[in-house]
Amino acid sequence: MWTTSFAGRRGTSLVRMSVLLRPAGEADPVQVGVLHQRSRVAAYSGFISREVLEARSAESFGEWWAERWRWERETHRMTLAEVDGELAGFTYLGPSETPGAAELYAIHVDPDHVGTGVGRALMIHALKELPSLGGDRAVLWVLTENHQARRFYERGGWHPDGATRTEPVNDVPVPQLRYSHPL
Repeated sequence: MWTTSFAGRRGTSLVRMSVLLRPAGEADPVQVGVLHQRSRVAAYSGFISREVLEARSAESFGEWWAERWRWERETHRMTLAEVDGELAGFTYLGPSETPGAAELYAIHVDPDHVGTGVGRALMIHALKELPSLGGDRAVLWVLTENHQARRFYERGGWHPDGATRTEPVNDVPVPQLRYSHPL
């Protein structure tokens, strides 16, 4: 477990807060799924219809994460961020299909904690963990239209590397950009 303290924003106020970062346990993926669904709806609703985003329930996300974690826990790492004992965000790291790279597969923050520094704490921690997964760089994929996330990654030292793909979000094809970060 790792604890980090920093000044973050709650609304218009600057507050001092502590974030506890810890590895996921057996029961955590279900909670992660609920947060993941909330995060996606909040982050993507400006460019993907709410109907499409809400097509999968929080419960189905929880089941999906529980199954994925069961099969990948030996090769992947899930880190949770807690604020005042409540789940505030998570990251998911693992080996990449990109040669010579480790991958940040997911970083999601509860909408109530976006802009508070929770995401930054998760990013800093992920960048410390990624080298142990192999490779000389880290990669991640971000939805092309997700300008807020792109700014967040760019402030964290990530850069688009020219690779693109189209992947479905609830069966709707969505363009993505790959970002890289040296390790």
